[in-house]
Amino acid sequence: MKKLDKYFSGEKLYGDDFDVEDIKKWYNNEKEGYSKLINPSTYHYEFHGVNLIHGYSKLKKIKKFENVLGFGSARGDEFIPILSRIGNLVIVDPSEKLKNNRVNGKKIEYVIPCASGKLPFENNSFDLITCFGVLHHIPNVSMIVKEFYRVLKSGGYLLIREPVVSMGDWRNPRRGITKHERGIPLGLFREMILGNKLKIVRERKILFPLLRRINIVSHAGGNFKALVWFDYFLSVLFEWNNRYHARNFFEKLRPQSVFFVLRK
Repeated sequence: MKKLDKYFSGEKLYGDDFDVEDIKKWYNNEKEGYSKLINPSTYHYEFHGVNLIHGYSKLKKIKKFENVLGFGSARGDEFIPILSRIGNLVIVDPSEKLKNNRVNGKKIEYVIPCASGKLPFENNSFDLITCFGVLHHIPNVSMIVKEFYRVLKSGGYLLIREPVVSMGDWRNPRRGITKHERGIPLGLFREMILGNKLKIVRERKILFPLLRRINIVSHAGGNFKALVWFDYFLSVLFEWNNRYHARNFFEKLRPQSVFFVLRK
């Protein structure tokens, strides 16, 4: 455990300093990791309310996003609330099982990611980039954030929602979680963002653990707006309890994720 203390303390991000071969192994393990945890025939996207309240609400004044990139966006469900404002939609995702040709009639162009983290796009290509619950599946997070900045247009927006807690001991199998995923320590996350000259327009701690278990008929908690606001209230109330790796029940009572609205 001592060798990993710097990772469990949140001082360093596990995987971000891996060499090329270890990154490739991680990438191959995670490629279909999420698709194996869900049943595509009964799957319902569960974060529309979260994305609307904490992210898209900041983009109301923008009438059109000509070029949009969804990083790890699978079938593209996250774009449904703003589809009418999207011109071209590109999704970078490794999964073959979670692809759609279209989302609500909007054509999707799919691109397979490279394990190195390098994105196959020109500088200043996109007006909007979304990355919801994806970076914690990836080893070289700092490289991806650097690439986001490169391919984002000046004045463009980047929306990120990610866990900022360890998600348990990643050395051992965890129920409902892929082999490698772990949260990104918030302090390190901010350093990556600001180090790449991205402006933090909004930062909110969200997803209090108890509310994440609530489902109302076909509405998962993250789709039900009243619960999203209540979740945010509890998250603000307990944000002082910010230990990265919880070791008991009380240390787990804290917001588990962050939602960033960023601008270049």
